[in-house]
Amino acid sequence: MALDTPPLTLPAWETAGTHRIPFDVYTDPALHRRELERFFYRGHWCYVGLEAEVPEPGDFKRTVVGERSVVLVRDANGELRVLENVCAHRGMQFCRERHGRRESFTCPYHQWNYSLQGELQGVPLRRGVRDGGQVKGGMPADFKPADHGLTALRVARRGGVVFASFDPDVEPFEDFVGPTILGYFDRLFNGRKLKILGYNRQRIPGNWKLMQENIKDPYHPGLLHTWFVTFGLWRADNKSALHMDRHHRHAAMVSTRGNAGVQSQVAQVSSFKADMQLHDDRFLDIVPEPWWGGPSAVMTTLFPSVILQQQVNSVSTRHIQPDGHGAFFFEWTHFGFADDDEAMTRRRLRQANLFGPAGFVSADDGEVIELSQKGFASKPGHRAVAELGGHGVADTDHMVTETLIRGMYRYWREVMEDRP
Repeated sequence: MALDTPPLTLPAWETAGTHRIPFDVYTDPALHRRELERFFYRGHWCYVGLEAEVPEPGDFKRTVVGERSVVLVRDANGELRVLENVCAHRGMQFCRERHGRRESFTCPYHQWNYSLQGELQGVPLRRGVRDGGQVKGGMPADFKPADHGLTALRVARRGGVVFASFDPDVEPFEDFVGPTILGYFDRLFNGRKLKILGYNRQRIPGNWKLMQENIKDPYHPGLLHTWFVTFGLWRADNKSALHMDRHHRHAAMVSTRGNAGVQSQVAQVSSFKADMQLHDDRFLDIVPEPWWGGPSAVMTTLFPSVILQQQVNSVSTRHIQPDGHGAFFFEWTHFGFADDDEAMTRRRLRQANLFGPAGFVSADDGEVIELSQKGFASKPGHRAVAELGGHGVADTDHMVTETLIRGMYRYWREVMEDRP
């Protein structure tokens, strides 16, 4: 386990609440280091992938937990392992491919070889070389390969999704998520076999928490995203609800698609384009699915590492991968279900074009996050305002609130400030 960083100066909040967020929360590199230790490397489960990405023994995927490179691999017995991508010899990140299949892992630097369980099983020149009748060099007699395996993380699986933790004492995954949000998790990952459809990946020059905020923020979708408000996919007058776990770290934003027409609340929104038409109306070829149970969209945030997306027929995971305090990689894994027919697979792929780095909707999010980060850096000592819906933290049956953001920062302060 990594140790905490030295004492640091925590940001000054204007109140005991979390409705005024100091800009330092997004710009202080020392705070970022503490966040990595406390949210990504200790006490939390982090998303690493889908079982469908490693279906056969030897299949692997290189990914990250926080800023530490790891490998998700299915071993020869079919068990899922998550191994830190750091050779026990000289620390090299031995795995460079994003996906592949191996019978073992070999570090190219000195060719130390590891089993798919992470056990050291081969050390070149371990017993030295013979020069006449004399053995020269090699490892000392007390060298034990069993002491030099790869770091293995704890692994949790549910519904075809894989999480990992560096913390050997992390609570069970189900307790970590909590019953309320677990219900939304199981709604999407209900036991059906998953089918991988493709990936998008981007680097966004903004603090990683801003993407958690963005998907906990129902205020902006009907204002920023012309697509959402015009075609009724997500807007403030839709039937909706916001739910959190008891710690307020995880959340679900739930919405049911309305009619794409002019209503009193929508007519005043500048992003609403009443005359907007599609050249290809198949983007709105939306087919309700039995597992929806009513809502046409549920965006679930599992803190700190992943967003689970269901936006009409498009389903994906969105993996948040910090890259310093001022940037993060964002990886989308688009999937469907093995029992989808060809028409549904095409529908999911087509609707996925709403999202991803160049998506009709999500391109907006990446840009506003970048510009927000620039604003934070340019005005030290200032703070953001998250007061829509008041100062408190509670579930709601409407979208006109920033309660989920306030809830996340209540949890952030508890952990970062060692609050009871």
